[in-house]
Amino acid sequence: MQDFPHHYKTTAAARHDSHVELTSPGLAALESAGPPEFGGPGDLWSPETLLSAAIADCFILSFRAIARASDFEWISLRCDVDAVLDKVDKVTQFTEIHETVVLEVPAGSDEAKAMRLLERAERVCLITNSLTATTHLDATVRAVD
Repeated sequence: MQDFPHHYKTTAAARHDSHVELTSPGLAALESAGPPEFGGPGDLWSPETLLSAAIADCFILSFRAIARASDFEWISLRCDVDAVLDKVDKVTQFTEIHETVVLEVPAGSDEAKAMRLLERAERVCLITNSLTATTHLDATVRAVD
């Protein structure tokens, strides 16, 4: 792991009649547009969906690191995010983040420990820690034979 601070460089560029192209060194470019709620086409990633995806991705990567450090075996993890955008005092902002996660673990696993690790992953996710929105976690642990 590198010392802090870390820097993440991205570029967004567009012509007056084009979608936005998002680039970062060493990564494939993404096309972005506004979501349908703001008149966008609805078939490209938007800043809103990218933020929601970043939350889900961060949750899973945080859990993976915590599980590894805890020697906890798991099979799969899914994180669905519903990020609520609303107006507060005439300012549009994300107000709530609802994370619905399902963790599959081998039969005989300590399900209480699994739940504690999921809750810890929610607390340490640097993306949600950087937001003012309230976060809600609905977690399920399933033992799989």
